Order: sequence, then C-alpha cells, then structure tokens
Amino acid sequence: MELHDVWFVLIAVLWTGYFFLEGFDFGVGVLTRLLARDRAEKRVLINIIGPVWDGNEVWLLTAGGATFAAFPEWYATLFSGFYLPLLAILICLIVRGVAFEYRAKRPEESWQRNWETAIFWTSLIPAFLWGVAFGNIVRGVKLDADFEYVGTLGDLLNPYALLGGLVTLTLFTFHGTVFTALKTVGEIRERARKLALKVGLVTAVLALVFLLWTQVESGDGTSLVAFGVAVASLVAALGANQAGREGWAFTLSGVTIVAAVAMLFLTLFPNVMPSTLNPEWSLTVTNASSSPYTLKIMTWLAVLATPLVLLYQGWTYWVFRKRIGTQHIADPAH
Repeated sequence: MELHDVWFVLIAVLWTGYFFLEGFDFGVGVLTRLLARDRAEKRVLINIIGPVWDGNEVWLLTAGGATFAAFPEWYATLFSGFYLPLLAILICLIVRGVAFEYRAKRPEESWQRNWETAIFWTSLIPAFLWGVAFGNIVRGVKLDADFEYVGTLGDLLNPYALLGGLVTLTLFTFHGTVFTALKTVGEIRERARKLALKVGLVTAVLALVFLLWTQVESGDGTSLVAFGVAVASLVAALGANQAGREGWAFTLSGVTIVAAVAMLFLTLFPNVMPSTLNPEWSLTVTNASSSPYTLKIMTWLAVLATPLVLLYQGWTYWVFRKRIGTQHIADPAH
C-alpha cells in the first residue's frame, strides 16, 4: 500500500472519529429545543457535553489539517468549491463555542435564552450541512481539466446531497438522544429513550434510502458489507434502547456512524473528488497527494502524536463519566 493510500485511510478515520464524537454533541444541542422542557433540563443537556465538545472539534481540525498536508489539491478544490457551505459551518462552530462559554456569564433569563437558541441552531445547521457536503463529494461535482470547481451553489443542493444532509441530521440527533439517556437520570432520561425510538425510526428510513442509493450508483462488495453493518447496527441500537441498555444503544449508534462513513469512503476510493464532467478530470489519491517525503514525515508525526491525543481525550471522558440530572443543577440564586 502506497503512503497516499494510507493517508486516505487515515483521513477517513479522522472524519469517522469526528462524526462519532461531534455527532452526539450536535444531537444534544438539537435536543435543547426538542427534549428539554425547562431551563434546568437545558442546563443538564448543556452540562453533559460541556466538558467534551471542544475536544471533539479537535478531530475536525486534525482532519482538515491532514487533508491540507497530504492532499493539497483536494483541500484547495474542496474549500474553494464548497466555500459558502463550509463558511456557514465555520460561523456556526464559532458562534456555538461562544454560546457555550458566554451563556452563564450573566444571570438575565433573556441573555441565557438567546445563547441557548444559538446552541440549537448552530448544532442543527452543521449537522445538516456536513451531510450535504459529503453527499456531493461522493456523488461528484463539476470539476474542469484544471481540477477547479465550475458549478454553482445550486448544483450542490441536489436531491442526493440534500438527502445526505437529512440523514446526518437525524442520525446525529438519534446519537445524541441515546447519549442523553446514557448520561442522565430521572424523567429526562426516560423521555430521551422514548424520543430516541421516534428519531431512530425516521433515521432508519432515510439512511436506508440514502445508503441503498449510494450502493446502487457506486458501490461494490466491500461497501455492501459496510452497508449491511450500518443497517444492522442501527436496528440493534433501537432494540437496545427499547430494552433500556443505554450503553449498548450508544455503542451501536456509534457503529452505525462508523459503518456509514466507511461505506462513503469505500465508494469514493481511489477518487477523492470525482468529476461529473469527465472522469479523467477527477481528483484521485494519486494526482491530489503531496510528495512521498511529505507523507513520510506526516506518518512519523501521526505515529508519535496520535496515542497522546487518544489518551488525553479518553481520560477526559473517564473523569466526566457519571450521570447527572436536574437535582445536580444549582439554584441560579446561589
């Protein structure tokens, strides 16, 4: 296996890790409007992701940086062609981070309510737009002979990509509901389990259509296996949720995300961005990659740094592993 193939796999792993981790905290952000009934319950939801949301975003920074260094042509075409959707995601992530930090800085209800509204929308919009972006990457876009995107914003809003956006939005929301059930106690935990069933059924229908569409258009035997794992794990997650096995439900919903993202990258390889105008104008792992020397240096850095990052993030989740409920929320007067 060539180093550019290795880095394609590593970038796929980074995006998978990002969607697994950021997926549930996007989902919890959406639940601040769908599940929480009062200010105390909103604080519970915010508190269960408060210690980890910023660490989860490190996976996005690493995935973007790795793409820039390992596949500069891919990075340049992706970030110029998808400029407006990615700018919207970036603005949402900035506002979302500010909302988490500033929400409790003042006691006025209107101040906190406005930041909670910001958390909801800046969780929902990226959850949808990431699916739209990856739907277009897999389906292919209008690239010319110079590997430049020559389409319009409207071209990115095609039915396949929009369906992909709905899949990521509902899948992340389902992932967030089972995480909420895993991390809370009391009434909010029970309502999260009930909502997980409803969201999960909608997710199952949308994901089945989207992944089947992907498999029919560009899949092969290996992507079919990933397709089967994604569907089976989602059904199993619904069953575990109904049985009250929150740990298994969360694990299986995570497996669904991993298998679905793996399927998309399997159907994409060896392309990194197909051209719908001419297959010969597609960006591939070969013509989009950096030099072998650059990839070799990156590989050694990844070998040294990755275990440290995983240990630190794992330690963070261990420290904040306990469940919480409204009874753990202090009175604002104190």
